[in-house]
Amino acid sequence: MRLLLLWLMNAFALLAVTYLLPSIQVSGFGAALLAALVLGFINTLVRPVLALLTLPITVLTLGMFYLVLNGLLFWLASALIPGFVIDGFVSALLGALLYGVIAWALSALIPNKKG
Repeated sequence: MRLLLLWLMNAFALLAVTYLLPSIQVSGFGAALLAALVLGFINTLVRPVLALLTLPITVLTLGMFYLVLNGLLFWLASALIPGFVIDGFVSALLGALLYGVIAWALSALIPNKKG
């Protein structure tokens, strides 16, 4: 149940990003749900591999390249989903930052069950 709520919260976070940044568009709630699902898969499967491969440049840039990696993966998700459009890399970078902050804040509203 918690996973389903997190998925919905991430879709709402993506819709909130579209209202804050006009250069990012989502055609509807269905596209937002699909985008949240694809972003979850990308963040789970692709990001760890790329983070490991780009570790030397991340260390050289004192971790700033990790923000670039987030923006690139956010942009990749928009390339894979027809109803999710990002105008450019700077928009993807800002959108990834906003999406992460909003999704984190919304996920904090869902209580954890311990034990």
